[in-house]
Amino acid sequence: MTDLSTWLEASGAIAGAGGVACMKVRAPRAYWRLVGLPVTWGRFASKYRTTMDVCGLTVQPSGLRAFMVRNVARSQVQPVPPKVRRVRGTSTGLRVTLRLPAGLEPADISAASERLRHAWGVHAVNVITTKPGYVELRMTGFDVLERVRMPRKAMPHDLVVPVALRDDGTAYERDYRKVPQALTLGATLSGKSMYQRNLIKGLAQLPVALVGIDCKRGVEQSRYAARLSALATNPDDAASLVDVLVAEMEDRFDLLAKHGASDLWSLPEHLRPAPVVVLVDEIAELFLISSKKDEERRERIVTGLIRMAQLSRAVGIYLEICGQRFGSELGRGATMLRAQLTGRVVHRVNDKQTAEMGLSDVAPEAVPAASLIPADRPGLAVAADSSGGWSRIRTPQISEAETVAVCHQFAHLIPDLPALEPFRPAVPLDPTLIIPPMPTEAPATS
Repeated sequence: MTDLSTWLEASGAIAGAGGVACMKVRAPRAYWRLVGLPVTWGRFASKYRTTMDVCGLTVQPSGLRAFMVRNVARSQVQPVPPKVRRVRGTSTGLRVTLRLPAGLEPADISAASERLRHAWGVHAVNVITTKPGYVELRMTGFDVLERVRMPRKAMPHDLVVPVALRDDGTAYERDYRKVPQALTLGATLSGKSMYQRNLIKGLAQLPVALVGIDCKRGVEQSRYAARLSALATNPDDAASLVDVLVAEMEDRFDLLAKHGASDLWSLPEHLRPAPVVVLVDEIAELFLISSKKDEERRERIVTGLIRMAQLSRAVGIYLEICGQRFGSELGRGATMLRAQLTGRVVHRVNDKQTAEMGLSDVAPEAVPAASLIPADRPGLAVAADSSGGWSRIRTPQISEAETVAVCHQFAHLIPDLPALEPFRPAVPLDPTLIIPPMPTEAPATS
């Protein structure tokens, strides 16, 4: 009997260990809550001072403090690490707020982030400056970009659209009020279309006008026609649409001047026109020409886009430009237009030069990270802006049918903009709304 109970206890221990190991692979979030978080928290608490000391993140105490330690506490003077102000666990990691002592700066903590990661046994450590003198260590216990799961609170609001997940477990949001114009680069099958699909899904739920320019005969954007205020599917229509948008921009400036407002949001709500987001699917199709007679059309398009990129933020017109490559070889005006696009998202690219086109002028440190994105992780990208900060992001996988359904559901939010009415696309019938015919009874036979 004793042998049987011993065998059962051993079998139970082995099964438990196997279950924990399986949970770590199959359900990393559950494993982190049950096992990873308590272990990491204890390791951090017990090794904090030693880790900071060996990583060179301590400073000598002030003269008064050293005097008090020697003469009052009668102990040896120790270097001073950053003071821990707050520690809290999350569903993906651990957040620690530190007060930096005099002599340390956030860059010192960032430079040691890899050493801190190994010392505390976490997947990654990101350093965020919250306010002068304070930084937040965002530790992640596992690879949150392996299976993307957006935070529950990440919902579209105002002109803020959550489109991806950062590698620190927070939502990457496309905020048009802060970053009005943006460029998204990526090779074929890199996840660029999925990024745009997430963006359209979020924008469709907001009272904004969506304008699509898809010169691939509309194969990418025509499926979202139920929510688009305008759609151009060839370069000639795109040129006409850009002219209309420039005229709309000028009319809005006249409206601002008439009421003495500095931007769209300074106007009273009953006078404020709806914001417009222009989605360009492949920018190269607007630059490339096949004959000399197309050169005038290209000049119209490029000049209009540059004018909007420079001026349209104040009147609520925003550009979202996508492409596989965006360099000076596209033609005159390409570099000038790219320089006006503040936000940058670079997916996997075919060469380092393309990554440099997207990131070198805003966040040079991010170029190597963008050049090393593997082909087997579509949707993984590097996001940066003119502030110099950057992060790895990955868009969640959503189906085309889900985005189309959202576009049909919120079609009533299309604002009334008469200037765009001639470019309004024909709306295909939503297949989910098709009512199947009622079955007919078979005729009676004798």
